[in-house]
Amino acid sequence: MKYLAMVVVVGCLGIGSGNARTAAATRGALPAPVACAACWHPPVSLTWQLQLSGNLDAKPVATMYEIDMFDDTAAQVAQLHKLGRKVFCYIDAGTWENWRHDANKYPKSILGKKVQGWAGERWVNIRRISILGPILTNRVKLCVSKGFDGVDFDNVDGYQNPTGFHLTAANQLAFNTYLANLAHSNGLSVLLKNDPDQAKALEPYYDGTVVEQCFQYQECDSFLPFVNSGKPVFEVEYNLAKSRFCAKAKKLDFNAMKKHLNLGPWLSRC
Repeated sequence: MKYLAMVVVVGCLGIGSGNARTAAATRGALPAPVACAACWHPPVSLTWQLQLSGNLDAKPVATMYEIDMFDDTAAQVAQLHKLGRKVFCYIDAGTWENWRHDANKYPKSILGKKVQGWAGERWVNIRRISILGPILTNRVKLCVSKGFDGVDFDNVDGYQNPTGFHLTAANQLAFNTYLANLAHSNGLSVLLKNDPDQAKALEPYYDGTVVEQCFQYQECDSFLPFVNSGKPVFEVEYNLAKSRFCAKAKKLDFNAMKKHLNLGPWLSRC
């Protein structure tokens, strides 16, 4: 779980309009979005829970839960469904984790620099979709087999981080549109994780977005294209007091809450 680390790196680098212009110029070469009429299309406003550590706690009432795809079971997904929840699986797409059961499927040639602050994780070369594609497809199919309704792919902003591969905005757009179309092709709703500079270009491909610390780093306006298109923004802050972001979140129609960094069951919604 590298939520905080990714956002801190982006915020410190201060990368902005140059990459956004490159992304916009590249969009014409992107594939068409894959439609998914059977997918769940979440509304703009709803309650949600994000738990990626500790024993799964089904007590918090929420329309949508996001939980770890590997660590949580089909039985737990079914339990949440019985409680009326929609359930999204968390999958790392842009980095490699050495403890996952499929870690040996990643050849060393596509492993880059270590992810800052997260032991056992390294960036992957997202340009090598011919290699990553089968791995990620198997992960998505496992997500489907466990009964999940959707997927949240993490670490999809490597082009703004020191990966060791000199990734471009165009590389990232190609990868992120591939992920969205992969999810929809398998009947899963899909959420964009962060990537503020490309949010406008990627909105047509995704059913919503999970955003971290956009109020702390003053990036929230980048995700308004989702709200304007009738799609939810799920926003989480770790450091700010609720008094510093909740009123703003409600004004923007963001589904915001505060969580501890370990992303256990505790939450405090706006």
